[in-house]
Amino acid sequence: MAYQKVTKTSYGSRLGSSLKGIVTGLLLFVAASALLWWNEGRAVKTSKMLKSAESVCVDVADVSAVDPALNGQMIHATAVAKTDETVADPDYGVSVNAIRLVREVEYYQWVEHSKSETKDKLGGGQETVTTYTYSREWVGSPVNSANFHDPDYQGSNSVRLTVQDNVVSAAKVDFGAYVLPPAMANAIPASTPVALPAELANGTDTYVSGNVVYYGENPSSPAVGDVRVTFLQADGGEASILAQVTGNTFEPFRHKNGKSLMTLRMGNHSMESMFESEKAANKMLLWVIRILGIMLVIAALRMMFSILVTLLKVLPPLAKIGEVGVNLVTFIVGLAWSLIIILIAWVVWRPVLAIALAVVVCLLIAFLVSKSKKAAAAAPAEASGEIG
Repeated sequence: MAYQKVTKTSYGSRLGSSLKGIVTGLLLFVAASALLWWNEGRAVKTSKMLKSAESVCVDVADVSAVDPALNGQMIHATAVAKTDETVADPDYGVSVNAIRLVREVEYYQWVEHSKSETKDKLGGGQETVTTYTYSREWVGSPVNSANFHDPDYQGSNSVRLTVQDNVVSAAKVDFGAYVLPPAMANAIPASTPVALPAELANGTDTYVSGNVVYYGENPSSPAVGDVRVTFLQADGGEASILAQVTGNTFEPFRHKNGKSLMTLRMGNHSMESMFESEKAANKMLLWVIRILGIMLVIAALRMMFSILVTLLKVLPPLAKIGEVGVNLVTFIVGLAWSLIIILIAWVVWRPVLAIALAVVVCLLIAFLVSKSKKAAAAAPAEASGEIG
């Protein structure tokens, strides 16, 4: 059974919130504009860095021996990432030969979900009906049910025991004759299940199945409070890297503009494909942040002008018309402002491309104006011919 809570807000309180929204919206507007500007510069700097790194990158076919001649050079190489070390979980006594041993803990808990519906009232007030529903789910940490809104569910959660997530990494990960720095070793995914010994089921209501230790009465029918601990390991394997050599290890390639590159991908990937992937990722991030920035600019303008809609809330039908108008205007103005910011950033960060585009636009406008003038001049001549 869903639990509902009704909240009423007076017209005066709504006006006060709208006034505060002007300040908040202004701050968000400035931040979103700065984000759009920064994003264009970030993308150009990253592109220049990738171009520079690619131009000096050396494709090394064999890294089975440390080559002093490669010291300080940007390289691409493919080799097997592995370790001879044994990593162990100190609490469970699980030990494996792996690059990383990961312990992930989940708790079976009641989780609160909410959905709100707001209605305007005659006179400017507002009524919000919030519906709370509850479901049992596996989550990464215990849920404090004392804060649940439905009294019937308050205090409904418990846990059999508390276990912390844990990661143990090998101190030395080999890549041919070289050693991977921690940042690159951590990029190797831990996805292989660890075969756990049956002896770990050494207590009441404790079960072991595959790579999972389960605390509860019945693993096939979990109850609130049950806990499951999953063990995964990073085995390594063939990997390709882009990085700068320093002695017998690697460090990021750093461009003079401050951007850097050091990456590892599992599998055998050519130097060209890895750089193409980095370029594609840079373009994708550029567009994601652009869209996000534009949406934030529009949202900021709506917050700043929401006071106009709130003033009309005394008559809800009139307010709906006003809201449509404000939404339309803020969308147009926000989009135009965002495009102006991006255009100015292009002039600053991509002057050659910006000038070329401006020339193309000017030529197109001149062509359209010329064509329209010829059409306008031809119209009277055609008309006089028809009359005669």
